[in-house]
Amino acid sequence: MPLRAIAYVSKAKPDLTAERLQTLVEDAARFNKLAGVTGVLLNDGERFLQYIEGPPDGIDSVYERILQAGSHVDIVELARGRVGQRQFPYWAMRVLPVDAALLRQLSAGDWAGFARTVNGDSALLTAVDLLTEVVRPAINAG
Repeated sequence: MPLRAIAYVSKAKPDLTAERLQTLVEDAARFNKLAGVTGVLLNDGERFLQYIEGPPDGIDSVYERILQAGSHVDIVELARGRVGQRQFPYWAMRVLPVDAALLRQLSAGDWAGFARTVNGDSALLTAVDLLTEVVRPAINAG
């Protein structure tokens, strides 16, 4: 079955509290699990970067919910396309705090085709490589 992914950035609404964000993430995790979608949400306190992956119909329904959500504005899609494998197969959704500079770096990264670096050259890291590196400690922690 083909897998699709979408990465986007957005700006949190000023009235979005940490408690409300956690509730939204828990709700999204339940919905995503039913849709077969996995992913991660990075937050610097003001902005989000989210990466979701899964079957085309699941991605469509999850992304429509994202676009309609009242918790954020100024949604900018960074990439959409086919992926060969899941990066976060065990996370229906997780939110991770990051600093603003890292979120900017990821936002400006090379998301073309969700490519991964094959030669291991850290000077050539793609956005997916960097995202995976950022998230790896949380994955390893369980």
